[in-house]
Amino acid sequence: MDNRPIGFLDSGVGGLTVVRELMRQLPHEEIVYIGDSARTPYGPRPAEQIRQYTWELVRFLLTKNVKMIVFACNTATAVAWEEVKEKLDIPVLGVILPGSSAAIKSTVKGKIGVIGTAMTVQSDIYKQKIHLLAPQMEVTSLACPKFVSIVESNEISSSVAKKIVYDSLAPLVGRVDTLVLGCTHYPLLRPLIQNAMGEKVKLIDSGAECVRDISVLLNYFQINRRRELTDQKGSHRFYTTAGITGFKTIADNWLDQKISVEHVTL
Repeated sequence: MDNRPIGFLDSGVGGLTVVRELMRQLPHEEIVYIGDSARTPYGPRPAEQIRQYTWELVRFLLTKNVKMIVFACNTATAVAWEEVKEKLDIPVLGVILPGSSAAIKSTVKGKIGVIGTAMTVQSDIYKQKIHLLAPQMEVTSLACPKFVSIVESNEISSSVAKKIVYDSLAPLVGRVDTLVLGCTHYPLLRPLIQNAMGEKVKLIDSGAECVRDISVLLNYFQINRRRELTDQKGSHRFYTTAGITGFKTIADNWLDQKISVEHVTL
């Protein structure tokens, strides 16, 4: 047993989609979350800058005595996960491998689409992981650079958001039967993405898939939190590098509960 919290990092609010799934599957675990909304989006940034920012988030989480770190950000996973994983003595998980595995299981025709930030798509990491597991798959990747800004500005229900999503996804419509949401911000746009792609296309939430791996590792390393501990809703800690109000509005809505948020300067 290990009653320390699980640390989550993301470029902003997107990683809350992973947190929501963790709260559903493992409600007794405690969470520390840091979202770097002041410097989001990470996708257009140079790899070295993303690596630097990611290490700053990792070091922050380490000061909170976390037992595991989850890269709830595809861009950070693509650029820095391997390096960080090798240097820390606690488990470090990324969202890309779980998402890739789920896509392979889901596809019927072997035609998988991947949408993500410019850096995630440029890295070709999803195609590499998918082909490593199943070389016969046809993988089509597409950068959707405007999606993160829509989510961070809480414009997900606007007519502008609908137009951007439909226009951005047009090149993939009719070409794939499975679509990996290769950015943890994207599930917040799920209804629009599903409508644009058509109801028969299976959407894969890479962050939600990651929670299954978290559960496996907690069991493997025997670092689960004691279930009989008191209700944890009040002890989750959320931090943002930007304004508290915007983050809290999105988080309260998405997690369906009131949370406390602190501003932090890295």
